[in-house]
Amino acid sequence: MDKVQVQGIHHVTLNGADRQTSIDFWQGVLGMTLFFEQPNLDEPELGHLYFDSGDGTTITVFTDEGRKPSERKLHQQVGSVHHLALSVSQATYRMAEERLKAHGFAVTLRDRGFMDSLYFREPLGLLIELASYKFEPPQGCTHAQVLAIAHAKRVAAGDDAIATQHVADALVELSASHVKSLSPS
Repeated sequence: MDKVQVQGIHHVTLNGADRQTSIDFWQGVLGMTLFFEQPNLDEPELGHLYFDSGDGTTITVFTDEGRKPSERKLHQQVGSVHHLALSVSQATYRMAEERLKAHGFAVTLRDRGFMDSLYFREPLGLLIELASYKFEPPQGCTHAQVLAIAHAKRVAAGDDAIATQHVADALVELSASHVKSLSPS
């Protein structure tokens, strides 16, 4: 059977509350520029806001002036979204806890070994993760390539999770495969 090969995430669309709640959070708190707005073409009574996530992908939000925010935790039903992870730099990650608390958000920090994670709930109850890799891949390589090699090293070592040494060894392996040394060692 032939595959339908995807090339990345085009956009994620969320069901929002009123327009201003969405703008205040996505642009006001997370710094995503609102760059496009129109009615929802399938349900014209709803608004459709487009926010730039910073890497060329888009978060869009359907808005309804009759809906108001509720900070309750969303139900985790089969097929539902558990959380939305957004990429941030290490500098932003280090400031995020303080800045989110200043906006009234409760946060949870997690060290994942190869990345740092900060979790909080946005005004409608969706769990948001701010994720920051602790490494940069070699030029021309991706984080996924590094992590695939680190995963293989983790499995070979019998470890439960990817750790710093797996990532460091994966970086050495990838770097060596991209530039051949004239020296035997």
